[in-house]
Amino acid sequence: MGAQLAGKGGHGRGKRRGYRAMAEINMTPFIDVMLVLLIVFMVAAPLLTVGVPVDLPKTNAAPLEAQKDPLFVTVQSDGRVYVQETAVEMGNMVALLIAVTNNNPEARILVRGDAKIAYGKMLEVMGTMSAAGFKKVGLVAEMPNGPTAAGPRVGGAKR
Repeated sequence: MGAQLAGKGGHGRGKRRGYRAMAEINMTPFIDVMLVLLIVFMVAAPLLTVGVPVDLPKTNAAPLEAQKDPLFVTVQSDGRVYVQETAVEMGNMVALLIAVTNNNPEARILVRGDAKIAYGKMLEVMGTMSAAGFKKVGLVAEMPNGPTAAGPRVGGAKR
């Protein structure tokens, strides 16, 4: 009754003797995932800007300090008005701005108007915001092409 078969149950002998636990972490899958995420974010980053296309006028005005997350109001060449990327009618614009800014009259609002738009339409949009109590309303323009051109600028004329 005490017989044992060869290779079974004998004091650590047999097939299990040559195997050891692997104590190394395989970094290849981790690196692959990180590279894929890097590529995804590099492709997605340029798409995160305000998406309403508009042809901004050119100006030589000095840029203002960068503001924290300003609210953009865009007026296209056909007269359509957008708050951020949402199309809005002039009658509903103030209510939407109040809702988006949590009724904060100190919120920074930047108006992006197409270069071909009528001056009166821009004044109508800015006057409506000013009449609603918003105090920090600015215009967005681009620097003209040349050695000092550095991209979109915010501000008014030099004094």
